[in-house]
Amino acid sequence: MTSVVSLDNATFIRPSAFYISGLYNMPHSKYYYMFLCFVYAVTVLGNTFIMSTIYLAQTLHTAKYIAVFNLALSDLSAIIPKYANMFLSENQYIPYEDCLASMFFVFVFMTMQSFTLLALCFDRVIAICFPLRYHAIVTKNIMTLIIGVMWLVSVFLVSIRIALIARLSICGSTTVNSYFCDHGPVYRLACNDNSPNHMMSYVNISVVFCFPLLLIALSYVCIGVALSKISQGADRMKAMKTCTSHLLLVAMYYLPIISIYITAHTTDINPNTRIINSVLTQTIPPMLNPIIYTLKTEEVLQSIRVLYKRVKVNFATENNLKSIAKN
Repeated sequence: MTSVVSLDNATFIRPSAFYISGLYNMPHSKYYYMFLCFVYAVTVLGNTFIMSTIYLAQTLHTAKYIAVFNLALSDLSAIIPKYANMFLSENQYIPYEDCLASMFFVFVFMTMQSFTLLALCFDRVIAICFPLRYHAIVTKNIMTLIIGVMWLVSVFLVSIRIALIARLSICGSTTVNSYFCDHGPVYRLACNDNSPNHMMSYVNISVVFCFPLLLIALSYVCIGVALSKISQGADRMKAMKTCTSHLLLVAMYYLPIISIYITAHTTDINPNTRIINSVLTQTIPPMLNPIIYTLKTEEVLQSIRVLYKRVKVNFATENNLKSIAKN
């Protein structure tokens, strides 16, 4: 069933729903979707734990951990439960409006993940290249402003993409060859001019992925130069350790995306392989991010120990009070 919408004297044909194809004729695909549900559960627990730790620990109320909190928040994308439920229940139709809403939130979160890694890089480059001015430059107000601007830019960029999708006529197939309402597979279904959508996809790749990655690479060149000027090896190693967590996050986020784009433009890969690679690219890094920050950052580990001791003391005190009240 389709609907006809008139905007600015132009007529657009819209389907009532899209069919999300997902994995095609893949045996035991339900086990794969169950695995994604497990990944999402771990992601929610891990990132909620990190956000709770940052919120409760006064020592983590710093500019750096405003960005870490935002990264954990961005990792809580709503893509997995919605679509895993669709495939497990074999009800793969999604209403047109729900498809656009889902596309909006998924891409806003993905954009913020990339931008937040850039914000964390800003924190590291100032800390190592300008250590004496760090607390004057990287303040909580400055980091909040940076994160706020990034959210506005993310919402603006994604809103343009959604608005361009809404101006397309889908008068043929309504099957989306992906595992969610992906921008590319949706706009390619159009039977009218989709060149603005095509151009916007390249703008998005440049602004959201290439530009932040280039700035991060240049920042680490500056960090490398600054580290080479440190005479004592112990101080150099200590400074390098503060970058390892961020470098791991950058590698986990950008390298799979780069490999997918290169593979898609150089070889003809099986659609199921492309979908599996894309899903793992979007789900595994958010699951591992809190683990990396917990295990690789001494400040977080110390804060967790303090909070654990506080909870233990409060629990013991509460039990003592209950025992006294009973007696």
